[in-house]
Amino acid sequence: MRLLILGPGYTATRLIARLAGQADIATVTRETFADRAVDIARATHILSTVPPGEDDPVLAAYGSEIAASGAWIGYLSSTGVYGDVAGAWVDESAPTGTGRRTARAQADAAWLGLGARVFRLPGIYGPGRSPLDRIRAGAAARVDVPGQVFSRVHVDDIVSGVIAGFDGPPGAYNLADDLPAPQSDVIAYGCALLGLPVPPLVPLDQANLSPQARAFYAENRRVANGKAKRLLGWRPRYADYRLGLRALSATTSPATTSTAPPAASADQR
Repeated sequence: MRLLILGPGYTATRLIARLAGQADIATVTRETFADRAVDIARATHILSTVPPGEDDPVLAAYGSEIAASGAWIGYLSSTGVYGDVAGAWVDESAPTGTGRRTARAQADAAWLGLGARVFRLPGIYGPGRSPLDRIRAGAAARVDVPGQVFSRVHVDDIVSGVIAGFDGPPGAYNLADDLPAPQSDVIAYGCALLGLPVPPLVPLDQANLSPQARAFYAENRRVANGKAKRLLGWRPRYADYRLGLRALSATTSPATTSTAPPAASADQR
């Protein structure tokens, strides 16, 4: 396997570590983005983790080369493409492009048009980037939005999903855990694990959130993962946030003062 990763970030770094010794891996950052057609031509597998701006910079620069490469193609997208569904379950057949992430939905569709495996990700958490880090830093708030739930996924379950996708058919795949839950429940559980006081519930309009974090509360959905289970044979190791946080609590994670929403955005992959 000759794997080319465009935009190696948090998730891709975990993937590189998982595949160490099993693949020839090349990475392309924004700083080394120009003149990489040779890397594309020699790759057997191409994975883009680059979020769109006004358009998708990878496709704008190299879409035709990627389409002609004959390589396996993967793209890390976001479940934000589904928009708000008032807490209903969404699978890969749900409409996209109705939410606040128009550019993401357009990029998602364009990669699907190239025959990619498009992995739609909810909030990402893992070592060094989790509710436990915010709790330790004293930066965790419990926001009271009745009926609001979020889906999330442990970074290592994304890695296993991408690897499972190497042998799967093209198409969109939701990679999410099995238990969408309110952000306030996750923070309360994390506090219990760490033996720290549980913050009080705070109304949304008093929560002092960043614009990015506040935007998360404008959408409410539960993300179904059955297609990835059926077609890829994927199963999340951390099937709910309790399992994931328990595993993380057994390790030492650096504290962070992040003001990110319940888990890191899929645009911070």
